[in-house]
Amino acid sequence: MRYEISGTTMQTVSIDLNPGEHLYSQTATMAWMSDGIRMDTHTGGGLFAGLRRAVSGGGLFITEFIAETSGHVAFAPRFPGQIVPVKLGLGQSLICRKETFLCAEMSVTLDIAFQQRLGAGFFAGEGFVMQRVTGPGTVFIDLSGEVVEKTLLPGERLHVHAGHIGMQEPTIDIDIKMMRGFRNILFGGEGLFLATLTGPGKIWLQSMPIINLAEEIARYLPSGEGGGRSSGSGAGGMLGAGAVGGLLGSILGGD
Repeated sequence: MRYEISGTTMQTVSIDLNPGEHLYSQTATMAWMSDGIRMDTHTGGGLFAGLRRAVSGGGLFITEFIAETSGHVAFAPRFPGQIVPVKLGLGQSLICRKETFLCAEMSVTLDIAFQQRLGAGFFAGEGFVMQRVTGPGTVFIDLSGEVVEKTLLPGERLHVHAGHIGMQEPTIDIDIKMMRGFRNILFGGEGLFLATLTGPGKIWLQSMPIINLAEEIARYLPSGEGGGRSSGSGAGGMLGAGAVGGLLGSILGGD
């Protein structure tokens, strides 16, 4: 299996398949494919397996792509970011945020992972349930914004705003730590808690959590009287649309 990742902030991954090779993805992520590729949508192991994926932020169904002749299929994330390819060994696992799985070889297992500590699930912003991918095989994970990789030594700690945690090795321990300083808590805008990551292991940090982008765009959306959403007509609507367009343009590198 050969692949090519194209683009900068709105990437796609195009995967070449030989006859008989196949892979799978979450539904609604395929961008284009050649004529020799056949699609087959199913639960990927039965209803229980589909429900486990749904709980972890995936879908009840997966789409399998089978190469009847040599061809290629391309996938695209739903938000600006970076596609991270990882080749997993037999039994090797990674823990990912919800909805970050894009596609993988059929030998890769997608399952749920639970937070190790109750407090981390409540306060670290990750939730109790995450996604676990297990090899062997190549998996493609889409993280939002730019990606920074760090390797923590045994006992080394890193305090992170939870939304910036994209993926980590299972050896990384996640806990919470209360923000220091009364003014930091009231006026810092970071909340009461930070996630504390402790090594050893590798982590992938994302520069633009999708929730931050959504909140920033929401600030520029016009709203009608009484809290209802504006239809977008009139000068207010045009100004609001222009603001959103300018914001998105600046994020995506437009002029």
